[in-house]
Amino acid sequence: MNIQIKALLASFIGTLILGFIAIPILKKLKVGQVVRDDGPQSHLKKSGTPTMGGIIMLLVIIAVSAVVATKYPAILPVALLTLGYGFVGFVDDFIKLVLKNPTGLKPSYKMFGLIIISVSFIVYLISTGFTTETYLPIFKTYIPLPVWAYIPCAVFIMLACTNSLNLTDGLDGLAAGVNAIIMIFFTFIALTFGSKEMSIFSAIVTGTSIGFLIFNLHPAKVFMGDTGSLALGGAFCGVALLLKIPLILIVVAGVCVLETISVILQVSYFKATKGKRLFKMAPIHHHLELSGWKETSIVTTFWITTIILCVLGAYML
Repeated sequence: MNIQIKALLASFIGTLILGFIAIPILKKLKVGQVVRDDGPQSHLKKSGTPTMGGIIMLLVIIAVSAVVATKYPAILPVALLTLGYGFVGFVDDFIKLVLKNPTGLKPSYKMFGLIIISVSFIVYLISTGFTTETYLPIFKTYIPLPVWAYIPCAVFIMLACTNSLNLTDGLDGLAAGVNAIIMIFFTFIALTFGSKEMSIFSAIVTGTSIGFLIFNLHPAKVFMGDTGSLALGGAFCGVALLLKIPLILIVVAGVCVLETISVILQVSYFKATKGKRLFKMAPIHHHLELSGWKETSIVTTFWITTIILCVLGAYML
């Protein structure tokens, strides 16, 4: 059995075990989901469902990565990036759910924390000899970027992708499933690119995401919260950067891109028309719900779309 399969199974089993332990604890702590009353009425029954479950995934990812790092230390930077992003999400969740402050971590503080972690990650990589050329999909060539241009571009991609996955986390199993598919893609692409460490880390995150899905599928027994969505976003962004293929995220994470664009369009249209809405509700998955789609149908459609996009992304590489 190769190391990637072992890593995937270890993280999958670890997530299952920790899930059965942690979810009852989250219930006792009453860190339940707060559902907006202006959203789909079907979501009202989700009120009180334990959230902050991303801590389960984050702990497993770090634990398995720490064990693997004894032999493959090159996975540590991306594992620490995942931990850093997850910690910012945890602070936000803690303020909202434990301290009962609905506003959570101030957006400016949250963004500042993510920027500091992102810049630290990129600067560390460059200081260790990481080169900044970036692969252009379709053209199948690398373009060199000066450090002064690479750092802000890389940080922008990281922030955009992690926040887009955060927006995608609105239906049972949607974000975890989309992330699992993307990380399966990166597991195989990393092997193709000759990066054993990134294929192992991608397998770890894949196993954790699939394990979490056992509890997160409709009807969800737990939600990941910002702890999970930011951590997972940081994971696939970090892998993409280390493989020098961050631009492929526009394709393989197309569902997340669509979710983000729908929010931007909704807000822009609302301001331009002084109160009118382009969609019934944003992100787009809520618009589809309010248009009569079943939650499970939306999730399945977005999963299939992500699979197709990942196949297209592999072809483009």
